[in-house]
Amino acid sequence: MKLQHFAAAALLCFSQAQALDQAPDIKVVGKQLFEQHCATCHENANSKAPRREALATVSFENIMLSLEFGRMQPQAAGLDKLQKAAVAKYLAADNKVDESWIEASRCESSSINTSDVLSDGWGLTSGNRRYVPADKSGISRDNVESLKLKWSFVYPQVSDARSQPVLTKDTVFVGSKSGNVFALDKHKGCVKWRYKADSSIRSALVLGQQDGQSLLFFGDTLSSAYALDAQSGQLLWKKSLSLFPTSVITGSPTFHDNTLYVPISSYEIAAAGMAQYPCCRSHGAVIALDANTGEQRWVWHGTANATLQAKDENGRMRFGPSGVSVWSTPTVDVKRGLLYFGTAENLSRPATDTSDAVVAIGLDDGKLRWKYQGLKDDVWNSGCLSNGPNCPENAGPDFDFGASVILTQNAQGRDVLLAGQKSGAVFAFDPDGYKGLQGKLLWKNTDTMNSVYSPNPGVHWGMAVEGQKLFVPIADSTRPFPGYTPRPGLYALDINTGKNLWSSPVKRSCELSGTLSENYGLKAIREKASVEQSACSFHFSLSSAATATDGLVFAGGLDGILRAYDTRDGSIVWQTQTAQAFKGVNGIDGHGGSIDVDGAVIGEGMLFIHSGYSMFGQLPGNVLLGYEID
Repeated sequence: MKLQHFAAAALLCFSQAQALDQAPDIKVVGKQLFEQHCATCHENANSKAPRREALATVSFENIMLSLEFGRMQPQAAGLDKLQKAAVAKYLAADNKVDESWIEASRCESSSINTSDVLSDGWGLTSGNRRYVPADKSGISRDNVESLKLKWSFVYPQVSDARSQPVLTKDTVFVGSKSGNVFALDKHKGCVKWRYKADSSIRSALVLGQQDGQSLLFFGDTLSSAYALDAQSGQLLWKKSLSLFPTSVITGSPTFHDNTLYVPISSYEIAAAGMAQYPCCRSHGAVIALDANTGEQRWVWHGTANATLQAKDENGRMRFGPSGVSVWSTPTVDVKRGLLYFGTAENLSRPATDTSDAVVAIGLDDGKLRWKYQGLKDDVWNSGCLSNGPNCPENAGPDFDFGASVILTQNAQGRDVLLAGQKSGAVFAFDPDGYKGLQGKLLWKNTDTMNSVYSPNPGVHWGMAVEGQKLFVPIADSTRPFPGYTPRPGLYALDINTGKNLWSSPVKRSCELSGTLSENYGLKAIREKASVEQSACSFHFSLSSAATATDGLVFAGGLDGILRAYDTRDGSIVWQTQTAQAFKGVNGIDGHGGSIDVDGAVIGEGMLFIHSGYSMFGQLPGNVLLGYEID
């Protein structure tokens, strides 16, 4: 069934729901169904799910798409179409999709230069180093204080902004949670072209040159990979990569030598929070595609296929092995013909030796060359948040390798691999020193490491390199867990030894009032962007990926503050607050929020950053901000 039919089915339900509006209890029914089937996650501050207030910014159609065919399909499996429509009607209120602003925001000229790429893909440059040299970045210690907002672009009817852009000489290519992909004028923010994908785009965009043509690659939350003509926005191919009904592309693909390497994860980790859900049968993967056609070349599987392990006295079935999602962008090693990436925990038993690991596989065949398991027997799913029946016995602490592995060189010019874990530990490996299937550890820094569970700690989305310094954002939140010591901030390590060079802790910039539960994310989502958000954010640590240039490293905070640090000593030399109202150049009122997932994209004296992330009770938002050296 094509997604056009999906959309038509959603709109049919919408018309039925509109008819039901004549009955005064339609939203009461939706509220009751939401509380029965959805509130366990969406009203849980520790859950990944966005809060109900954040969902109020999302259109009816997008909520229906999620319930019928997307991420919420397992949770909504027991509802009929009208019940789903009632839930969507309750959550989305009267929001309707209106895209007339797109035509009104068209550029006078749609010419695009793709021959001079300033920042591309998740890692911005080769080796996933997230480093842009000074001659390309145009931003330095001498001029960073003059960085001023040039324009803002607002994505209507979404609560998250997280798809990292590609920056060229004249264009910003960017995706959105609404499924729109835009080519925007770098200096004006007007729209050169728009492509509408089937569902939300979470991955970064990747630009590749193939046979004289510029190709733009990305993945969506329905696990489809896309290739567009970067000049026109026309679809060249689309390939479904769903290995399981819960498969999703959240990490960003990597392009190399006519091949697209796509990481596959699974939202079964969230579905397992439902007591009746038969956990767990999915696993992560990396799939190699022909960049010209989208045809599959090979696939690496995180585990073997799950089989029935047990059935309890209530008839609930247990499957395994499962999990080992690949959240991170794979790293290409041309010299050795290898592809490196990190993996997540197992979701159910039996545990495997591929979970919480740094993995090396062949570029050409996808076969395992070596791995290093950072933590054994880490079996965890969201059922553990509420002590649900799917939580495995002796559950682990959920310490993924979610950030991309970095390939760089030490002071002797030898290659070294760097990896950060959600425990807060940082590892360095010798890519030539593995024996058999075991990688060779050079050093391990545990100064910011915790050994107990806490929601979303440690290294999340990405570290950055400048010279012989590794910059490590730590996402620890200040929660009162026994044995847990939060260390939120930015840390600089010596690549050669792993020793700390400096640390720059971050603190909450305001004073909380009331109970902790009242301060997760926004106290309320305002209907108008001009109304101020909650005065104080509970979350303030550094979760998003860092970005470095010569002398500077940029890191965004969950409180919406974007900071530039001096790489010599960690002092803050510039900062700006993004969690505020903005009037977009596309004529729409918007609001910033938490900076999470993607980091700053820089080039030729400009910086682009997304603001807004509603997961985990954080600050929702819907803006792309473009800054320029004044």
